[in-house]
Amino acid sequence: MKLWFKSGGWASRSARARAASIDSYAVKNIAVIRHAAVGDMVLTRPFLIELRRFFPNAQITLSLCSNYTRGAPKDLVDRVHVIYGNDRKDVPLRKQIARARELGEQDLLFDLAVTARSFYTCLLTRAKLKISFPYKALLRYLIYDVTVQRSDFQFEADNILDMLRILGHRVDYPPKFNMSVEAVKRTRQYLVYFPSASTPKKCWPKGRFSQLVDLLSNNHPEYDHIVLKGVDEWETIDEIIEPLLGRENVMAMQLNDFSETLSFVKGASLLISNDTGIRNIAIACETPTIGIFFDTEPYRYWPRYGFHDAVFCSDAKLPSVEAVLQSAEDLLTLLNNKA
Repeated sequence: MKLWFKSGGWASRSARARAASIDSYAVKNIAVIRHAAVGDMVLTRPFLIELRRFFPNAQITLSLCSNYTRGAPKDLVDRVHVIYGNDRKDVPLRKQIARARELGEQDLLFDLAVTARSFYTCLLTRAKLKISFPYKALLRYLIYDVTVQRSDFQFEADNILDMLRILGHRVDYPPKFNMSVEAVKRTRQYLVYFPSASTPKKCWPKGRFSQLVDLLSNNHPEYDHIVLKGVDEWETIDEIIEPLLGRENVMAMQLNDFSETLSFVKGASLLISNDTGIRNIAIACETPTIGIFFDTEPYRYWPRYGFHDAVFCSDAKLPSVEAVLQSAEDLLTLLNNKA
């Protein structure tokens, strides 16, 4: 293999020589470290699909963290390796090290996590090439052999694929997710609103969500407007739903089963949410989405293909109800014209 880059990538001198001696068809063992929540987990799917295409004879191992296994793309790998996470702080250090070493020797090791646990997993694993996309340049020299630039201005699922582009692989575009999920069947089309997120600071105010649902449910009575409740206590949606009680096409719902969530999201005409994992699930299911951004970088989670939009202000203030409403109206018009 040749390392294909002039800028935007880095490789040690010895890594260039080692890469030149590797034949993609002769690679037998590849490990992919992905210690992340469900939203980032589904964004790994295009990488694993392309990895299989580029290294058809390799056994692919996915290394997970015990507190982050929900939604892991186990269907795309041959083996799963799980290290101890924050839910197993009772495990002695020697056992944590032993578990990390169970990953075993690899031809190629891809670190898609770039966390403290992924660092020591990399350091305890022998591999011909260790490849990643760290933010800090110093990590290049300490842990990895080959790195690509991690960008906040590129959709992360596509950014991850740069780790294969630098090896000379011709990746498909747009990325393929191959989510084998059947959409739930309902008598009426429906829009989904998810007002929660991983932390409260990433949540658009509930009062604004209530106003948005009020306006869209009036403008579009042909749809059901379903507000999803999160699983934690603080993720209540009462403030959103109570002003709309009696509105026949507005309803609340809670989904706890992952498969049920996939089917429900797959069947939606549009999903409107904060920057959260359920939006990434919708993107992977090819469901149109609108993301509301003010705390995290929008371009990192905004695919510039398909029917997806991101609403944000250049000064990072909270987007107005009017801005999100306009985005929804524009997207629904596009979708209806397409149909």
